[in-house]
Amino acid sequence: MKRRVTKAVFPVAGLGTRFLPATKSIPKEIMTLVDRPLIQYAIDEARAAGIKEFIFVTSRGKGALEDYFDHAPELETSLRKKGKKDLLNTLKNTNMDSGAIAYIRQHKALGLGHAVWCARRLIANEPFAVILPDDVIAAEKPCLQQMVEAYEETGGCMVAAMEVPAEKAPSYGVLDVKEDMGSMVSVQGMVEKPSMEEAPSNLAVIGRYILTPQVLQNLNKIKQGAGGEIQLTDAIAQEIAAERDVYGYRFRGQRFDCGSKAGYLQATVAFGLSRPELRDEFDAYLAEMSSLRKAAE
Repeated sequence: MKRRVTKAVFPVAGLGTRFLPATKSIPKEIMTLVDRPLIQYAIDEARAAGIKEFIFVTSRGKGALEDYFDHAPELETSLRKKGKKDLLNTLKNTNMDSGAIAYIRQHKALGLGHAVWCARRLIANEPFAVILPDDVIAAEKPCLQQMVEAYEETGGCMVAAMEVPAEKAPSYGVLDVKEDMGSMVSVQGMVEKPSMEEAPSNLAVIGRYILTPQVLQNLNKIKQGAGGEIQLTDAIAQEIAAERDVYGYRFRGQRFDCGSKAGYLQATVAFGLSRPELRDEFDAYLAEMSSLRKAAE
């Protein structure tokens, strides 16, 4: 009998150097996309998938991230006195129940695999999800919810996958596909950051995973891999080598890489245009900017 996925790990220990100087004082994960921090999109997606326990792997200087999930009594009292019920409801979504959230420190930046391994004692012997907040996914049904529903049929390990151009393969972990079943593929290998010529497919792994506790045991034994880091991909590849099921899931939705400036700006435009109260004014502005640029050319 497969156990339900109720725990999720959020690796948020990175320094966000690509967004300096902003990230000198603000953790990248609470930079806002329209009016919600990146981490809020990840939390909302996890909640929709049935996650009850949220494990943050943090590092020094992430106090503002921890404070974000605390109650704000003075602010709430002020809004209540002014009768601003809509804003009060918005604030409620940012609050976490006592005991639902835990923070683990990653003292050395040794990679994604090491960050997940840091949470091993809180995960214990249960399947768990991993969500990378840099990957923001716009989808009618949240990506992790799609995966959890598929996992209930398959078990094993599952990674979110999307097709990428060949020249982008060296930036991702890439799947070696054994059997293509449409939205799901059975995986016979995973290669971290392959060269364009060596990529076994165009299916790249992005920041959503459902993993078995065996992956944590694999991480115990792994030495540093690509880039001098402990790679989560290597631990999942060991599951394949042991002939345990690993699947890639082609999610329905659009992924934005908010770890890059260009991706962050693209997400801002897409999410801004998706908001009814902003759409008309923002769309008109973008059209005006586009016409001015064409005129300048």
